Amino acid sequence: MNMKQDFNHCESVYWVFTQLCNDQCDHCYNLSGPKGTRLSEEDCLAIIDNLPDKMDRLILSGGEPLAEKSILYAILDKVKQRYNGETQIMVQTNGDLMTGEILDTLIEKGVTRIDIASIDRYHKKAGSRVMELSDLFESRGMSGEEQAPLVEKDNYLKTHLSYGFWGATEDMWLGGNWARGRAMQKDIWAKKPKHNFCTILSGGRNFLGGYDDIPQEISIQLWRINPCCPGTKLPMGDARKEKVADVLAKMAESPIFQKINEGNPLTMGEHLGISKEFAEQRTEALQNICLWCDEFFDKHAENG
Repeated sequence: MNMKQDFNHCESVYWVFTQLCNDQCDHCYNLSGPKGTRLSEEDCLAIIDNLPDKMDRLILSGGEPLAEKSILYAILDKVKQRYNGETQIMVQTNGDLMTGEILDTLIEKGVTRIDIASIDRYHKKAGSRVMELSDLFESRGMSGEEQAPLVEKDNYLKTHLSYGFWGATEDMWLGGNWARGRAMQKDIWAKKPKHNFCTILSGGRNFLGGYDDIPQEISIQLWRINPCCPGTKLPMGDARKEKVADVLAKMAESPIFQKINEGNPLTMGEHLGISKEFAEQRTEALQNICLWCDEFFDKHAENG
């Protein structure tokens, strides 16, 4: 495995630019809702200035991106200006607020992929708009054939118009796994200590590169630069003030984040004398590998 050297090129950036949402789902890992945390337009535009010089794709999510429509449009205009249409732009939405007028504006501003990420029991509409939205997307010439562009690298660089539908399940994504946010409050997080979420997309594996099977992807939760969507207890940096490439280059020197890049948080403390066996015991006791990661950053990371 050869880790990347040039962090001014990032294959994928997943950016939750708002936690404002028209819904308040029980499984939400970042506590999005009608009173969710928001960034100013000024902060959002500053973050775009600090993104890598080249991105293969940018995923804009929330919260509900369409609940912050004016800021979303400002982001899209700035991204289009900076990257000259060379970055694939994807929007993840629950679909509740989508209209023909909004879709036309998104396409005009450079969005090439729409994912309706609400087809599950947690969302209030739970897929009731699938046929309506499918007809709307098809009427704009969008293809619904590619349902896994997030994971399959042969798909995610394509720039033709496409859409998909998916949602949280017990085995994949959000409340099914992540011991975070409202999922913790509602006690619907996965108590599966043997499950290593870090090894799959949206986990930490490959955030620094070196693997060919999944995209090299980082997560920015509002301004917090993370190796994964759940996020480490301490963020790697502040995208409002720091160049993302500089932050990643610094993390590439850290034994802790090198192990996260390998998808192996059970060994991220070995250089500090914290054995894999101890990490396994703590993960078993805590019942979730993300909670072991939290404990590690609380108690040990400042020494490493």
